[in-house]
Order: sequence, then C-alpha cells, then structure tokens
Amino acid sequence: MKKLSDLRERIENRVNVNLREMDFDVRPFLQALVPLEQFAKFYAFYGLTPYHPLHFHFSNSTMAGSYFLGKCVVEHSMIYKSDIRGDELKSKHDDFLFDGLKIPLHDDEVIHIKDSFLIKTLVHNFSHDPEAPEEFLIQNTASLPYANIHGSPVEGSFLGPFSTIDLTTVHDTVIGEFAYLQTGEMAHHYVAPGQIWISGPHFDFKYRHDPQVLARYVRQEPGQRTEGEFIDFIESRESDFEEVFNSVTISRDLDIPAGASVSHYAVVKGECTLGENVLVAQRAYLENAHLGQGANAQENCYIIDSRLAGLNVTAHGVKIIRADMGEKVFVGFNSFLRGRAQAELKVGGGCVVMPHTIVDLEEAVEVPPGTLLWGFVANAADLAQNSMPLSELDKMTGDVIHGKMIFTGSGHEFVHAFSHRIDHILEANGAYWRGEEKRGHAQSSQDISFNIVQPYPEGDLKGMYPTIDIRP
Repeated sequence: MKKLSDLRERIENRVNVNLREMDFDVRPFLQALVPLEQFAKFYAFYGLTPYHPLHFHFSNSTMAGSYFLGKCVVEHSMIYKSDIRGDELKSKHDDFLFDGLKIPLHDDEVIHIKDSFLIKTLVHNFSHDPEAPEEFLIQNTASLPYANIHGSPVEGSFLGPFSTIDLTTVHDTVIGEFAYLQTGEMAHHYVAPGQIWISGPHFDFKYRHDPQVLARYVRQEPGQRTEGEFIDFIESRESDFEEVFNSVTISRDLDIPAGASVSHYAVVKGECTLGENVLVAQRAYLENAHLGQGANAQENCYIIDSRLAGLNVTAHGVKIIRADMGEKVFVGFNSFLRGRAQAELKVGGGCVVMPHTIVDLEEAVEVPPGTLLWGFVANAADLAQNSMPLSELDKMTGDVIHGKMIFTGSGHEFVHAFSHRIDHILEANGAYWRGEEKRGHAQSSQDISFNIVQPYPEGDLKGMYPTIDIRP
C-alpha cells in the first residue's frame, strides 16, 4: 500500500502548509480515523440519470465506499464513504446572480476535489463563489466524519467532525467539531467547536454550545477516534447499512406513491409510510417513520419512531427520534432531536430549528407553531432560553441577546431569508411536483442507475483506483 501511504503524506503536508499560521497539524487526526487497509475493502459508485450532465474523472485517488452524481473530477485525493452529490450544479448558459450582477456561465459546473482527504463527508449544492462560478473547488482540505460542505468552495482548511460550511467560501481555516458557518466568506480563522454563526448583509446570528455539554455528544482529540453520543448512535446502526450496500437488489414492503423516491442505498425498517413527492436520499435511515406529502430525509438523516406531517425540510445529517413534527418544519444541518417514551417532543407547524441544534429531552416539551429554536434543549426552561416566536423576531432591529444567543441587525431580513430558502429547498426536492411541472430531486431520482468501480486489491497500488474518465 505504498502509493496509498505516499498519497496520504502528500495531502497532510499540503493541508499543513496552508494552516501553518495557526500551527495546526492534521496528521494525528487523519492517521487515527481510517486505517489504510479500509480503502481496499469498499467499492465506489456513481449515478447516471437523464437529467444531469455526465463526466467523471478520477486519477491518482482512492474513493472507498463513496458516491458520485453529476460532473465530478477527483485528483490526488482520498475520499472515504463520502457523498459527492452534484445534482444542483449550475448548467452551461445559466446566469449566476450575485449582488445584482448577472454572470453567464460558459460551461457546466463541476465539483473538483484535489489534494484533499474527505472522511464520511457530504458535498452538495453548487459553488456560491462568484469568482469561479463553473468550478466547485475543494483543495488542500481535510474533512472529518459527518461534516457537510454545502455550496462552499474550500481551500487549505480543516473541518472537524459534524461541522458544516454552508454557502461560504473558506480559505486556510480550522473549523471545530459541530461548528456551523454561513458567512459568505472566511479566511485565516479558527472557528471554535460548537460555534453557530450566520451572517448576512443585514443580520448576524451567533450562538456557541457549552463545551462541557457538547463533549457529551461529540469530541475529537488528536490521535483519537471521534467520540460521543452522536457517533455511538450512528455506529449502533451501521450493520443495517452494510446489508443495503452489499445487495444488488432490495426487497421492501413499502408503498412508494406518485412523485416519491427512496434510494436503493437507504435503510427502511419497521412500519413506514410515505406521502406523495417524498424524497429519501442515500444513507438515510427510516424506522417506524411517517413522512407526509413533500417531506424529505437527506443524506445521513435518521428518522425513528417519528411523524412528519408534510413539507418538512430535514437537512443533511439530521436525527429525529420519537418526535411529532408539524407541517413545513425546517430542521437544519446535523441537528439532533430526541424525545423519549416518557418525554415526548412535539414541534408545531412552521417552526425553524436552526442548524446544529440539540434537543435531548428529560421531560415532555411542545414547541409552539412558528417558533425559532436553537442551542441545547432538555426541558421547558431550556426551551424558554433557546427559542423565540418568528413573528417577534420579525419585528426586531438592532442588538438582541436571548440567553446565549446574540442577534444583530434586521429580524425581518433574517426571517424573510429563511422563508425564501425553505421554499427553494422544497421546490428543488420536488415537494411541489404536479405532473410535468416543478420536477425536483424526488422525481429525477426515480430514473437513476448505479455503476461501481473497484480499487486495486493487492500490491503497491492496493486501495488506489486506476485512472478513469467516463463521458457520455
């Protein structure tokens, strides 16, 4: 496995050069999490549909257990059990709008991963960098388990486990575990673990999880595996995914109605029911779950013993356990919502659960309709400190401090931005599909075929993939 070892060293050195100002060394993290032998054990696979431009180019790389869709180029990189989902990339002759400027594209956009190490990472959406609208670049970057790179070109950076960069161009930055960043651009910065930071032209939202509370759920030390309840929760269900990834066909006793789709690479257990236009993505997990019309479960989502009324946006990495979710509830990236048999969770319609929120109940809690929810909630007192009616925030201007949350700017602009984004996500997912109108991911995913590629099984090249160029 000499070539594989050399490749890892090359990536480590390139990332470390970018992070030298912060004296940050990625090597202990990358060498502890995935033994090199693992890269020879799993195939990679890519999807073909009639709706997405086709071009896959893989060279001097390893891609064990990873999934690709849309135009993707991978060079000198190690990608392990990651989802590179290019179904929202911009198309040739589209106009990219930025600050009132119309930027026409001269080619289809491509996800370009170079000199990077991605471990169980989700890459989705399209580049929001106006300086390079045709290329969604991930370069000289290391990303740990269950991080999300969402519409965010990134170079020379480190993403801790369960972190998210969202619609933000990131350079030479360290992002701690379970941190969420949506600021448009970030360079030469250290984002603390559990920091939630959303910044727009007219508002700024900040909250940071208590480090001692966060350590119970996720913690990452150099030279150690990722630990905490989030990882324990996922690993206890890994065997269910092994079955679907090892099977060419899956037999499910599940009625899939018109306009809905369930990925071959999703787990469905127990009594599950789906409404029309539901989207269940690969690596999603459903158990005794009801998803009403237009609801979705994105990659790395777990919905267990729960009911979603309909038009629910369940973003990448969300876990919902023993909860009753009202209609059109938005739950942001990597949020963890857990009710219990004697501590039920009810979330009213029209609520917005901020990304990286933790609700882990010790008593029954009911979130009123139209509420903004963030932070950590275990009981009614926590709910009072970590929530606010959206209608109240809509009227606020200036500085607002509510518990540990700090908001600055126009509440109206903040509420309007979230409302617009939720509708955009629902439309993109196909929740509003009627016949041939408003086709989205749920409908396009019905016509998809999967093709697998294998690594070298032995020798110096063991675990590496041959150079592959796949075109129409």
